[in-house]
Amino acid sequence: MIVDDSLAVRRKIERCAKAKEGVTVLMAVNGRDAITLFKTEMPDLVTMDLTMPELGGVECIKVLTNLNPKVHILVVSALSDKVTALAAIKNGAEGFLKKPFSDEALAIALTELLETESYET
Repeated sequence: MIVDDSLAVRRKIERCAKAKEGVTVLMAVNGRDAITLFKTEMPDLVTMDLTMPELGGVECIKVLTNLNPKVHILVVSALSDKVTALAAIKNGAEGFLKKPFSDEALAIALTELLETESYET
């Protein structure tokens, strides 16, 4: 699931994610939408922006990891604030990718999280 208020960023992540075989992409424009979608679809992996209207990424990460402690969350954000990044990690995110990012950097980050999933199952 891609959670970002920017359509351009959602589309870029979607393009990269769909290149992976067997991946279904869901999208949410903010944390509230993400929680609603997460409850019905229960995705294994989430890319999460931190600064969004209605409900930000750190708060959303807390809720998603409470709903499913095994969910893999990659923060994708322009924020370079270490305190916020650490809060996201502390609350369950497993990685951080700074915007702007290359397709290659995103592919590597997603592959690492998907490989983590295959090791755990």
